[in-house]
Amino acid sequence: MELYQGPLDVKAIFGRWLDEEAASNYGAFTPFIGTVREEGGIEALSFDIYEPVLRSWFDAWQEKARARGAKLWMAHSVGDVPVHTSSYMAAVFSPRRRVALELIEEFVEDFKANAPIWKYDVIDGRRIYAEDRSTPMEGAGVLADANSSSEE
Repeated sequence: MELYQGPLDVKAIFGRWLDEEAASNYGAFTPFIGTVREEGGIEALSFDIYEPVLRSWFDAWQEKARARGAKLWMAHSVGDVPVHTSSYMAAVFSPRRRVALELIEEFVEDFKANAPIWKYDVIDGRRIYAEDRSTPMEGAGVLADANSSSEE
């Protein structure tokens, strides 16, 4: 798992991953690249990440991949990522095509649902919390219900 400040250099990162796995004799390499779309007037997305929990989540996925004879790679941005640039990359290297295709889909879907990453829309230079596109974590005050009250 790799974290980078700002947008990802997709070509450099994938090139390095390919070089790392060149001698591994995997028969399938399946990448996924997430790109920030221009929508809703945003100029960028901004990301905060709780690295210890993300690392634990990713390590559990690496174990799942190893059990299927595969290997996972992942890179994600921290901070601001302008539209039309990449904030997320993942790849599966596997001896078999079907394993690579199934694993990348399962991994990306679980990432979207459960990775401890908080997203902000950047509009007119301001970060606006994107609650509907962030991962709730039990006990995380930043994601507490805005309508709840701490008064007893």
